[in-house]
Order: sequence, then C-alpha cells, then structure tokens
Amino acid sequence: MSTSRREWLLLHGRELGGIGGLILLCFGLWILTPYFLTVSNLVNVAQQTAINAIIAVGMTYVIITAGIDLSVGSILAFSGVILARALNADAPLPVALFAAIGAGAALGVVNGMLITYGRLPPFISTLGMMSVARGLALIVSDGRPISGFSESLRFLANGDLIGIPMPVVITGIVMIAGQFCLKRTWFGRYVYAIGGNEEAARLSGINITFVKVAVYGLAGALSALAAIVLTARLNSAQPTAGAMYELDAIAATVIGGSSLMGGEGSVVGTLIGALIMGVLRNGLNLLDVSSFVQQTVIGSAIIAAVLIDMAIKRRRV
Repeated sequence: MSTSRREWLLLHGRELGGIGGLILLCFGLWILTPYFLTVSNLVNVAQQTAINAIIAVGMTYVIITAGIDLSVGSILAFSGVILARALNADAPLPVALFAAIGAGAALGVVNGMLITYGRLPPFISTLGMMSVARGLALIVSDGRPISGFSESLRFLANGDLIGIPMPVVITGIVMIAGQFCLKRTWFGRYVYAIGGNEEAARLSGINITFVKVAVYGLAGALSALAAIVLTARLNSAQPTAGAMYELDAIAATVIGGSSLMGGEGSVVGTLIGALIMGVLRNGLNLLDVSSFVQQTVIGSAIIAAVLIDMAIKRRRV
C-alpha cells in the first residue's frame, strides 16, 4: 500500500468505519422489520435526526478543542422561549429569529469567557450554565409552554424545498458550512491546533481566548437554531425542552469519531454518528423496544465508541 493511500485511510478510517456500521445497522433493521426501509420512515428518521445533528456540529468544535458543553439542551430551551416571547410581542419573524440565535450565542460566549478568563474547567462552567439557562427559560416563560405561532415559522419544520423537508435542508446547510469552516479556513486549523496541543498553539501565536470563546458561542448559536426548528415542529416553546440533548450531541460526536482528548474529529463523522443514533432509535421504536432499554443501548454505544477511540490512540503511541 502506498504511503499516500495509507495516510488517507488513517485520516478517514473512522468515517469509513462509521459508514460501514450505519449500513450494517440499516441492513439488520431491514431484515428485522419491513417498515424500516420505506420512504416515509426514512424521511421521518432524517427529520428526527436534524435537531441532534445541528446541535452536534457545535459540539464537534467544542470537543475538538478538548472541551465539553453540558449546557446546550438548556440553551435550546431558553432560546426557544425567547423566540416565542418575541413572536407573541408581534415582532417580525426575522427579528424573532435573530433574538433567539443571539440569546443562544450570548450564553455560549459567557461559557467561553468563564473558561478562558475565569479559568474554569469546561465541565464546571457548562454544568453551571446548564442550570442558569434552564432557570432563565422558566423565568421568561413563567414555567408554562408558549404556543400558537404563524405558518411562516411552522414552515421551517413542516415545509419543504423541492420535496426535501426544511429541517433536512437546514441541517444540510449547517453541515456543509461547518465542515468547510473546520477543514478549509484558518479558524478550523486553529481549533485543531488548540485541541492537539494548547501550549504549542499559544506559542505559535494563536489567540486561544478568541478561538475558544468563538467556539462556545457557535455551540450556543447552533443550539438556538435547533430550538427554532423544534419550536416550529411542535408549534410550542417548552421551558423544559432539551433535557438530555447534550448527551445525545456528545454521543453523536464521539460515535462519529471525535476524540474526547481533543484534536480529532469532523462534521462529516458527526453527521454519521447522528444518523447512527437516529436509525438505532427509530429501529428500536419499530421493534417496540422499551424506552428504558433504548437508553441502555445508547449508553452502551457511547462507552463502546470511547473505548475504540482510546484503543486507537494507544496503538498510535
């Protein structure tokens, strides 16, 4: 095998393995239930995966920098009620969307500033923000769901573009932009450099503070975008929405090949991980498997993905 081919396989091996795993999973579910490989069910899987995939793109950037964000689910809830309050105040839809994304990005920036300026560990900072954002969502909404929105908002979840559901279109745009930024821009190179060796990146002149704050701000903004899609889909903003979404996003990112140690990962891999989770959940539902068992299966998949990642790292050393 040539050196260039070997390097290519090392670079994309995790993604190829993820694609192979996804194909095998789909094949197995096709054998077990005739309802899996139907157009309506596959469209349903894509729509259900969209929200997790959008959040997971932001989580990918965070994890590549060797960080973690436990607040994305609560930020989603807060951004959703901000969107609902703005719409109920008769704000134009673009203004309401901007307010929601701005609110999510602002909380993400606060996370980044606590981590960089406050020197808090990412786990502690985002754990605290998880509680703060959830409390703010309950305060803004008075602890009650807010519902009843215009068709223009609901189009973002129920509409389609040339036959493709809008949640899938939005997810596709986020994925393409996220992958391009990560692989083809200076910002993406800095993200990898910080996760690979933060001290070396600092000595190379990279503004660690700016990049980390921007990464957590991006994670907050994408959580808000997911909140917009979820609110449009449910026609309701729930202050309790987003519970456990952070674990789903982390799972999709890790299953997709991102290393919790930092420095490795891709948006393409994260999409594959999100699809694996979406297909697995959908298949278990079709097989009438208990939700309690589903939680066990998803947790086992996360543990297996981390074990594989650690084994690969040990072999490289």
